[in-house]
Amino acid sequence: MQPLAERLRPTKLEDYIGQKHIIGENAVLNKMINSKRLSSFILWGPPGVGKTTLAKIIANELELPFFTLSAISSGVKDVRETIEKARQSRVFLTEGNPILFIDEIHRFSKSQQDSLLGAVENGTITLIGATTENPSFEIITPLLSRCQVYTLKPLENEEIDILLNRAITQDSILKEYKFDIQEKDALYRFAGGDARKLLNIIEILFNSQADNSTILITNTLVTEKLQENPLAFDKDGEMHYDIISAFIKSIRGSDPDAAIYWLARLIAGGEDPKFIARRLVISASEDIGLANPNALLLANACFDAIHKIGWPEGRIPLAETTIYLATSPKSNSAYNAINEALSVVEKTGNLPVPLHLRNAPTKLMKELNYGAEYKYSHDYPNHFVLQEYLPEKLKNTKFWISQNNIHEQKMQENMNKLWEK
Repeated sequence: MQPLAERLRPTKLEDYIGQKHIIGENAVLNKMINSKRLSSFILWGPPGVGKTTLAKIIANELELPFFTLSAISSGVKDVRETIEKARQSRVFLTEGNPILFIDEIHRFSKSQQDSLLGAVENGTITLIGATTENPSFEIITPLLSRCQVYTLKPLENEEIDILLNRAITQDSILKEYKFDIQEKDALYRFAGGDARKLLNIIEILFNSQADNSTILITNTLVTEKLQENPLAFDKDGEMHYDIISAFIKSIRGSDPDAAIYWLARLIAGGEDPKFIARRLVISASEDIGLANPNALLLANACFDAIHKIGWPEGRIPLAETTIYLATSPKSNSAYNAINEALSVVEKTGNLPVPLHLRNAPTKLMKELNYGAEYKYSHDYPNHFVLQEYLPEKLKNTKFWISQNNIHEQKMQENMNKLWEK
């Protein structure tokens, strides 16, 4: 019998749950489908948000041949053979190109990605890649430049509710039973916006009560069943993401012992050391930040060391960096500052650059007073002079708020002296 997640996999766009920012009315992928002009793209998002399903739906909607490869098990030879099959299938098409879907495309080596370039460029295939990793780090520049990147988001609780209702009312097996849903908090928490995890949970609860006339769902019951059978809950191997989450949260929480334990779990589980090192670089920026700027330097050095010395010795700089980050003072002021600035940019749009800050490479620009009243900081005492650098509408806006640690307090004291007037 097929798993519940497979039985409920939608085949039409109207049945697809979530991702309205890219498939909703007037959204980019919806327009592509309606115009029947599909270009290559990468779907980037966490597990269980519908990357594979969306690719299949697009192929169905456009009635295009659909070829799949898994980056985990396919080599350059497989890529070339599949591209040749796609080329042959084009004979039967009046418009559009065959679709080649590559799951876990971030695991493709450079040579494997290189082997896709020609077919993407000349239109032999339309490439749809799926990845849980930042494409900027994992996809070679020539291939990335030929693809748009669309970010998929975890499902909201409201969308989880829609999926839950669909499961218990439309699935051929579950709809024959009565469900008594008394609480949902544990469902939301354990699913974490992942549709597949939610359906795995429902399947576990159903299988444990299938002899009853009513299937009960409570927070306590969900928690107990998942603790009894965590592998069934994580049947697609996604506990990997839970472990990396525990790893980063232990560093953020300044617990070096827990951080080292989760690092060991990642290593023992065969995790790619570069993946771990990248997470340490992110943690150094997001969680330690300006409280200890050396953390980012060490994390970058660790990433470099992994490339140089390989495995298993690479576990040592990983451990060193993990302990250093976990025991460092913490600050997310830079993280908060850029998020706040991006929020303001989204709300205020393209505010004009003040005239005195504009470049004036032409005579006309100089006549229009571009840069006319700019004061060159190095010409003044302490290399500082009071002048406005923000657009007029944002004058005196604060984005960076210092936090209570030695480094940032010194930085704040210096800023206070400079800007006290």
